[in-house]
Amino acid sequence: MKILAIDDQQLVLLPLQKRLVELGYEVKIETNSIKGLKLFDAFKPDLVIVDINMPDISGIDIIKHIKNSSSTPTSIMVLSGNTQDDIITQGFELGIDDYMKKPLSLNEICARVRRLIGTPTSSVKLTEDNSNVIIQQRCVGVVIPCYNEEERLLSKEFIDYIDKNTGYHLCFVNDGSKDNTLEVLHTLQKGREDFITVYNCEQNGGKAEAVRLGMLHMAAKEDLDYIGFLDADLSTDLADFDDLVKVIEQSDFKIVSGSRIARMGANITKESARKIISLTINFFIRKILSMDFKDTQCGAKIFHKDVIHIAFHKAFVTQWIFDVEIFKRMTHYYGLEKARSIICEQPLKRWIHADGSKLSLKDSVKIIGQLAQIAWVYRNKKGTKSNNASLNTLEMISN
Repeated sequence: MKILAIDDQQLVLLPLQKRLVELGYEVKIETNSIKGLKLFDAFKPDLVIVDINMPDISGIDIIKHIKNSSSTPTSIMVLSGNTQDDIITQGFELGIDDYMKKPLSLNEICARVRRLIGTPTSSVKLTEDNSNVIIQQRCVGVVIPCYNEEERLLSKEFIDYIDKNTGYHLCFVNDGSKDNTLEVLHTLQKGREDFITVYNCEQNGGKAEAVRLGMLHMAAKEDLDYIGFLDADLSTDLADFDDLVKVIEQSDFKIVSGSRIARMGANITKESARKIISLTINFFIRKILSMDFKDTQCGAKIFHKDVIHIAFHKAFVTQWIFDVEIFKRMTHYYGLEKARSIICEQPLKRWIHADGSKLSLKDSVKIIGQLAQIAWVYRNKKGTKSNNASLNTLEMISN
């Protein structure tokens, strides 16, 4: 029994192919709709699973081609995030057999496949551990900067998450580590190359540059809808990061930034001295940005793909507080009012200060000077009146 799956997002196709092959089906996948049509003519599958929204040729056009050219009946299932009634109705009028709306479980997809074309004689019963997987509507890239993380990298947590959550591609950026971090990352990547990328910087350029290079590298991947970054120590865990993704995909926001706000029901821990310094720094950041940010420096942020170039095209002028520069760049590009409407600060459910954090209290004090540097570099842009007032205060403190 042969199945052809056509979807422009590889992160959707790979777990689907793996599961169907495990069940005994012969499966081919294709991310290019034009090539998918040619493969259909050559492969002659019993079932075609197709997405609706694809570049070049839409899923509707593929359905028409199959119905007009197939000499033998071919079952057709649509697997799409498109929930428009007219599209669904059109699909059934053209003769499709099923319409599945993302997100949904692989278990349900496989049950629908068996109902349409039967079960292969070589089918195996899946174990409980590898059956609870959801095919997501969106695909997400996550950049994780790493510097001397050999002892701290939580490899098992990363692997467990991508094995159970489809639609994620992790990009670990080795920022010129002096220990065996690069070897650890390659071990982590082995066997999961389609879901894990290792980007190696031979020289240490700092977290800001590591994140910037990783974000631009991931932006070149066509099948990603959103791209974000996350600290390697998982002080913000991947489940909380996924909550940020849900916010951006269900809204018109271009950036959703995690916020470590202590509140009832949340597990937020910080060192007391670090907390005091953070509050002081945040006061000046709000003045520079003219935005009521509670926490710009949280290491968990997600971006719509179409703003990646705006935020990361040039190197940052500071090492630790590049997050402030990102928001400043958005203000300069869109204007203050528009920027305020497309940036969201989302409180986290959990954030734990990790032992061995690279940012010392002394470094925190240096941030005051870096804020003055940002205010100076961006002094001739919109909002100069409030920025110059902040600059004078910051220069006095940093000196």
